[in-house]
Amino acid sequence: MRFGELLNKIRKTQAVPSEAPSHWVKCTQCQSLMYYKEIEQRFNVCPKCGFHMRISAKQRIEQLCDEGTFIEFDTNLIPVDPLKFVDKKSYKKRIEEAEEKTGRTSSVVCGSCKIEGINTQIVVFDFQFMGGSLGSVEGEKIVRAINRAIASKEGVVIVSASGGARMQESTFSLLQMSKTSAALTKLADAKLPFISILTDPTMGGVSASFAFLGDVIMAEPGALVGFAGQRVIKQTIGADLPEGFQKAEFLLSHGLIDMIVTRTDMKKVVADLLTLLSDNGKKSDFELRFK
Repeated sequence: MRFGELLNKIRKTQAVPSEAPSHWVKCTQCQSLMYYKEIEQRFNVCPKCGFHMRISAKQRIEQLCDEGTFIEFDTNLIPVDPLKFVDKKSYKKRIEEAEEKTGRTSSVVCGSCKIEGINTQIVVFDFQFMGGSLGSVEGEKIVRAINRAIASKEGVVIVSASGGARMQESTFSLLQMSKTSAALTKLADAKLPFISILTDPTMGGVSASFAFLGDVIMAEPGALVGFAGQRVIKQTIGADLPEGFQKAEFLLSHGLIDMIVTRTDMKKVVADLLTLLSDNGKKSDFELRFK
């Protein structure tokens, strides 16, 4: 056996498996290295620069919901391929890969929970499942969550993290924009609150429908929010665009969202808003502070 072949064999046997967890995390903004336990305790917020790194749907639920109160619904809903869509891969294959990657059958997790003791219906997008794209199953799950809220007289919280409508479902996906918006009209008629939380990224058909229909629209610091990408917009209008025009801070300064809330404060602010906007006769700390 040649020396080179022997060396490669030794390297392979000593190599650390790719799935082995790393004990260090690098901030994607300031490039600082931090121990992963430190990041977990701060909900993936960099302690050096405050950058909000993306988190999974599971982590988001743990962050917002009171411990042990989340009950998931509609796990039996599974995407189908009505158009037999194929691009570089078939839609069916992409669904299978997403399911294997996330252990879920759709990009939306819906359920009931308590937030600071307040009964709530919550919807959380999982960006790891096909970029959090909005398809027929996702739209149906959102509508069912809204209907449960109306039946139980509870508020709705939707945490968006999506690239937009799912192109593989074509018009079936686009119809979910009007379907979810119509359901939210019923929620408003029932005088029940809808809190919309925009995280990085919230784009396309999601931002153009329910994500911007909240009674209160809040975003995380630095979140990318918009409809089309910057390059597409520039090519369409033929003009230079303001720096950071799709960041949460720019949207807040131009009145498109109501507030920017850090991840560590998010649960308390959401609970205060649910109390303030619910017709239950209670006075929250939030209401008293701003009276």
